[in-house]
Amino acid sequence: MKPIEISTDYITLGQFLKLADCISTGGQAKFFLKETSVLINGEPDNRRGRKLVHLDVVKVEGCGEFQVVRR
Repeated sequence: MKPIEISTDYITLGQFLKLADCISTGGQAKFFLKETSVLINGEPDNRRGRKLVHLDVVKVEGCGEFQVVRR
């Protein structure tokens, strides 16, 4: 599981996907989430505005498993 560091209280799923190098631009998030399975703490979610907080675990099909870590 790869840690993804954030310096704020939360990060949106769309921003997170870019930070985790699953997508190259934020504009791709909407289409990416329609076609790709994403699990947040074991539950499926495809809302790009979903707020992720410290210690959330995000599993992205074809990209990997990550954990949000607050700096």
